[in-house]
Amino acid sequence: MTKQLKGVNSTLDLSSPQVMGILNITPDSFSDGGQFSQLAPAMAQVSRMIADGATIIDIGGESTRPGAASVSDEEELARVIPILTAIKQNFQVLVSIDTSKACVMRAAIAAGADLINDVRALQNDGCLAAVANSNIPICLMHMQGLPRSMQVQPQYTDVVGDIMAFFQQRIDACVEAGIGRERLILDPGFGFGKTVAHNYHLLANMSRFREFSLPILAGLSRKSMIGNLLNREVSQRLAGSVSAAVIAAQQGADIIRVHDVQATVDALKVLQAVNQYQ
Repeated sequence: MTKQLKGVNSTLDLSSPQVMGILNITPDSFSDGGQFSQLAPAMAQVSRMIADGATIIDIGGESTRPGAASVSDEEELARVIPILTAIKQNFQVLVSIDTSKACVMRAAIAAGADLINDVRALQNDGCLAAVANSNIPICLMHMQGLPRSMQVQPQYTDVVGDIMAFFQQRIDACVEAGIGRERLILDPGFGFGKTVAHNYHLLANMSRFREFSLPILAGLSRKSMIGNLLNREVSQRLAGSVSAAVIAAQQGADIIRVHDVQATVDALKVLQAVNQYQ
């Protein structure tokens, strides 16, 4: 059966990997903090990403980089809701809200968000209830610890097996809360409480997550797992990011979350062309 992502007014075919473009409405994101915190540059970036082939735009109003400080409910709402509203009014594209706050989830759903993308996998207070009565998809990401401390000696018995157990627990919690299993997307959380070795072990074995028969999202773009391996600053990680995106797609990722949309879309088109002859 063809996997699909059902938004508010449209359905996205996941028979081939789709690209999610990152739009950080934050002053302190690790890669592009401050560039798109105002409406005009944010909308211009959305237009570019759609033209380059993004089929989903992921809006983030709170940085989740290692060591990031928390943001108040009011500040996050003020950052993301006006941008979400403007995108929905001006573009035909699925819009995701990257948040772990129940109040932001509720407001985003009311404003027409097509997807909730939660690095805490709906573990925070009120989040399960906030999304249960909607029909939109939810992305459950794995993170060991919290952004402030997640990179302080992360440890696993078996990184893939431990994350699979976590996913099963969160899937069960969602279903118990009245969230249909068919609404769920899984993200192993590259860079969130993982060493470089953990990250590449995950990437090499991502196909195991297909056992859940749910869409898989991979976010590796410009992350330290690439920078530390290649000894490259954030601005010099394009080749590594695109390579990782292609490998993730080969391993079964259905959605690739990236900063560099055009290069990633091009690489995935080449992969798709090759796959037609296998």
